[in-house]
Amino acid sequence: MRTWGPSAVLAAALLVPASMLSTPATAGTPAPARRLPAGAPPCPNVPAPATRPPQPPPAADPAARAVGGAALATAGLALPPAAPAPPAVTATSWVVADLDTGAVLGGCGPHEYGVPASVQKLLLAATMLPRLDPAREVTVTAEDLAIEPGSSAVGLVAGGRYRIETIWLGLLLKSGNEAANALARLGGGPDGTAGGVRAMNTEARRLGALQTHAVTPSGLDGPGQFTSAYDLALIARACFADPAFRRYATTRTAQVPAQPGLRAKAFAISNDNLLLDHYPGAIGGKTGFTDLARHTYVGAAERGGRRLVVTLLGAEVTTQRGWQQGAALLDWGFGLPRDAAVGRLVRPGELDRAAASPTGAASALAGGAGLGGAGAATTGGWPGTGPSVAVGAVLVAGGAVLLARRRRHAALAALPPGTASRGAAPEDD
Repeated sequence: MRTWGPSAVLAAALLVPASMLSTPATAGTPAPARRLPAGAPPCPNVPAPATRPPQPPPAADPAARAVGGAALATAGLALPPAAPAPPAVTATSWVVADLDTGAVLGGCGPHEYGVPASVQKLLLAATMLPRLDPAREVTVTAEDLAIEPGSSAVGLVAGGRYRIETIWLGLLLKSGNEAANALARLGGGPDGTAGGVRAMNTEARRLGALQTHAVTPSGLDGPGQFTSAYDLALIARACFADPAFRRYATTRTAQVPAQPGLRAKAFAISNDNLLLDHYPGAIGGKTGFTDLARHTYVGAAERGGRRLVVTLLGAEVTTQRGWQQGAALLDWGFGLPRDAAVGRLVRPGELDRAAASPTGAASALAGGAGLGGAGAATTGGWPGTGPSVAVGAVLVAGGAVLLARRRRHAALAALPPGTASRGAAPEDD
């Protein structure tokens, strides 16, 4: 199983600037096995081809790893009591959660760092959809088209005039990297794309995605760019709460208008998310791939009045593509009882509010409060997440550690966006 480097490397990563984290390990060097806590059940990963290890992530933060419930702070499986074994997939980490209640039904290394690839475009959507008028017509610039050669693009042309809605469709249907650059620039204020990336990092913190740091708006690899399966579930939940996103995500085909003055003809685009065509009740998602990230995927579906989302990172395509692995995990999630949970998705702004109160911070870390939404009453902890000496120490220190974590993320967010890694391959998931 392909995993992160040893703990000494992780600790050292926190002591150097993010710009120094971009040097990958030697190609072909096998990654050391991820160490699980004593008694933690391993994830049912299918053996994947050996690939170069990713660049070192930041050091593990105990408080960030416990957000949503102490049971989620594991590199192994986090499952409700008596839950059947989940399907074997190649993803190194994944989460299945309920979009409406916020219950985390299960996961594999929910808070393990991973590289996002184009599922990062969901953070761009969560950040910029409220800021940009979809009916506004804008001009695409040559700067927007400065993307990794061979990477995914819609086909927008420099100097072309497009409605912002068309650019959103190009982003979410075809994973257009030039569309991502344009939307980040348009929503980034005076600082353009750099301001857009900073806004993405601010939104990640607001959502409680403490392990997410964006460097490029598109998800093309950049130094110090990471996320986790849990964070992606938070981000996806924010996206699916937006009616415009839900409409874009389920659009099958769209038309990109001609640009007569630039001799560019109109053309049609279709949705790359095959879950829509092959999974009953699918309501959208996002695919991704780079050489560094491998295959990443976010997908959601509705069945029997329940809306579930699956997020997965670091998958290999052996017998199943990313969306097929996601579909298998969704089937597993829909097969669980409605009250099954091993943790929860924190609400937007909850960690900021909780930081002012040690008891509030402990509640967010314990994962037992407010499962039903903002107005829900506080309840006890989840089954299987009872206190222990180690967990208790984390909860007591939770508020202070979360504050320190936010300060570190604020410093990272001030960095200018990095350049795309030359090792990135076209996104083909």
